[in-house]
Amino acid sequence: MSVGKRIAKGASALMLGQVARMAAQGAIVYLLAGRFLTADEYGTLFYAVSILGIGVLVASMGFAKSAARYVAEYRELDPAQIPHIMRSALTYNVVGVVVVAAVLAAFHDRLAALLGQPGIGTLLLVGAAYVAARSLQKASTLLLQGFNRVDLSAVVSVVGNVSLLAFIVVFLLLGWGLPGAMLGYTVGYALAALVGFAVLYVRFYRPHVQGEPAEEGLYRRVLEYSVPLAVTRGSNVLDNRVDTILVGYLLNPAAVAYYTLGKQISEFVIAPASSLGVAVSPTYGEQNASDSLDRAARLYETTFEYTLAMYLPATVGVLLVADPAIRVVFGQEYLGAIPVLEVLSVFVLVKALDKITSDGLDYLGRARARALAKSGASIGNFVLNLLLIPAIGVVGAALATVVTHSLMLAVELVIVYRQLGLSLPRLLRATGVVLAITAGMGVAVAPLVGYVTGIPSLVAVVGAGVVVWAALAVTTGIVEVDRIRAVLT
Repeated sequence: MSVGKRIAKGASALMLGQVARMAAQGAIVYLLAGRFLTADEYGTLFYAVSILGIGVLVASMGFAKSAARYVAEYRELDPAQIPHIMRSALTYNVVGVVVVAAVLAAFHDRLAALLGQPGIGTLLLVGAAYVAARSLQKASTLLLQGFNRVDLSAVVSVVGNVSLLAFIVVFLLLGWGLPGAMLGYTVGYALAALVGFAVLYVRFYRPHVQGEPAEEGLYRRVLEYSVPLAVTRGSNVLDNRVDTILVGYLLNPAAVAYYTLGKQISEFVIAPASSLGVAVSPTYGEQNASDSLDRAARLYETTFEYTLAMYLPATVGVLLVADPAIRVVFGQEYLGAIPVLEVLSVFVLVKALDKITSDGLDYLGRARARALAKSGASIGNFVLNLLLIPAIGVVGAALATVVTHSLMLAVELVIVYRQLGLSLPRLLRATGVVLAITAGMGVAVAPLVGYVTGIPSLVAVVGAGVVVWAALAVTTGIVEVDRIRAVLT
C-alpha cells in the first residue's frame, strides 16, 4: 500500500473513531453538566480527574511512546526484536501502575486534605483503579500507532468511548453519585485496554515470537528514549491539568466547572486534527529512516494547509457562538464558562496545529527538542496561572493556556521547518487564502448569532457557517473536492 493510501486509510479510520469519541464525549459532558450534576459537583469530579491525570503520567512515563518509536524502526530493520520491545514497554508500565495505584490507595484521604478538598478522598481511592485502566489503555493505542495501524487504535478508542458513556450513565442512574461517575470512567478505559492488548497479542506479538534473543542494549535504549518523551508527556499533562488544579485550589469547584466546560468544548472541536496528526506522524519516521525528507516535507505542508483551512474559521466560529451556545445548552448555572470559552477559541487553532506537529517530532528523532519546548511551556503556564488566576479569576487560566501554547507551537514550527526544509512561500500563500475565507465566513455568520434562541436555531447558525466556509474553501481551491473524494473512496 502506498504512503498516501495508508495515511488516508488511517486518517479515515481515526476520523470515524473521533466521530464516535466526539459523540460519546459530547453526550457525557451534556448529561453530566446539564442533567446529573450541579456546577459544584461537576467541578469536583474534574478536579479529581485532573489530579489523577498526574498519576497516569507518573505511571506511564514515556514507556509506550518510546516502544512505539522503536517498533516503527524495527519493523523494517529486524522484526524479530518486536516482542522484546513490546515486553519491555509493558513491564515498565505495569511497575509504574502498581506504584502509583498503591500510593493513591494508601494516602487518598491525606492527599485530598492537602489539596484543600477533603470531599474528593473517595474519588481518589476509586482513582487508583482509574490510573491503572487509563495508563494501560493509552499504552495499547500508542503501540498500535507504532505499528502504523491507526485504524486498529481507532477501534480501541471507539470501544473505550462507547463504554465510558454506557457505564457512567448506568452508575449515575443507580444513584452512585460522583464515585459512580469515576467508576464509569474506570470500567470504560479498562475494557478499551483489554481490547487493545488482545489485538496487539494476536496480530503483532504472537506472529513475531521466534525465540531470537534481544539485541544488546535494546531494553536500555527503550528506557533511555522514554526519558525525553516522559518530559514531553509530563509537560503536556501539566499543561492540561495544572491549570484546572490551580483553579480548584485557588478558587472553588464552580470555577473548575466553568474552566473544564470551556476546555472540553474547545477540545471537542479540535478532535479531527488529532486523527490527522496521529495518522501522519508515523510516516514521518518512515520517510526519515529512508532519507525521503522531501516527501515528508510535502506531506507536512499539505497537512498544515488543510488544518489551517479548517481551524482558523473554527476559531472565529467558536468565538461568535460561545455566548448563545452556553446559554441554550447548559443553562444559567454555567454562564461563567462564556468568557472562558471565548478566550479558548484561540486555543482551538493553536492546539489543532500542535496536534499535527508535535507527535511528528518524536518520529523524526527530535524528542529532546520537543521535550524542551513542552517543558518550557509547562513552566510558563504554571507561572502565568499563579499570576493571573488570583488577579482576574478563571479567565486568567484560559489566557495563560493560550499564551503558553502559542509560544510552544512557534518553537515546534521552527524545528519542523528546519528539519524538513518546508516551503515558506507555499505556507504563507495558504495562510493568506484562509484568512480571506475566515473573514468572509465571519461577516456572513455574525449577524445571525442574535437570532439563536434554542438548540435548533444554534444548529442552524453553525450549519450556515459551515456552508459558507465550504463554498469559499472550494471556490478558492484551498480545499480540493477531487482530492477529498479520492480519500473517501
